[in-house]
Amino acid sequence: MSIFNTAQTLGEIVSIMPKASEVFKVYQIDFCCGGNRSLELAIKEQNLDQEEILLKLDEAYETTKKSINSVDFRTLPSADLIDYILNTHHSFAKRILPSISEYITKILSVHGVNHEELFKVHKLFHSLKTELEQHFIKEEEILFPVIKQYDAKPSEELLDKIKKVMQETEDEHDGAGDILKELRKITKDYSVPDDGCTTFRLAYQQLQELEADLFEHIHLENNILFKRFE
Repeated sequence: MSIFNTAQTLGEIVSIMPKASEVFKVYQIDFCCGGNRSLELAIKEQNLDQEEILLKLDEAYETTKKSINSVDFRTLPSADLIDYILNTHHSFAKRILPSISEYITKILSVHGVNHEELFKVHKLFHSLKTELEQHFIKEEEILFPVIKQYDAKPSEELLDKIKKVMQETEDEHDGAGDILKELRKITKDYSVPDDGCTTFRLAYQQLQELEADLFEHIHLENNILFKRFE
């Protein structure tokens, strides 16, 4: 039995599971302006396969479920911890940042006249996006390879380089954290106004997902990985 049903509206489904937007995009189902329509109506209008759509939604739901992680990250070798950060947190941010950018720009265009705070949200988010993209390059191309080199063959020269770049990345973490706090303040804890559309809700939902992921990401680096080189 499917998690979702065709009586639900498109907007409701995306609100429950933001990843549903990716399914709807593939099938060119308008979940934004047409978000009040039922899934059943959308399927009939476009002559789609109901079972196929429900299956895709269920598959998307399964991929978003978070399993309990019993790994003690403190015991992981640095190389393994780095690989986890890359495959989990860098990968997630790189997927979601373009999506948030698209949604934030769209709601600014549609709702900016009545919600002037969106101009600042747009500016802050894109400042964060630029900083993160540069930050990821610094970690992936400089810091993480040097840490792996040091683990394989320690030297004072490599340790000094790690400490220098590590301090820069910690400062960047602080900057990203400040932007996230400002975004949460401006949006009043990501409260969607009464006239907010599905895209508005989706943008704020994804901003919260990014915030949660970045906080975990920063925790793993600042409080576990970097502590090993202080």
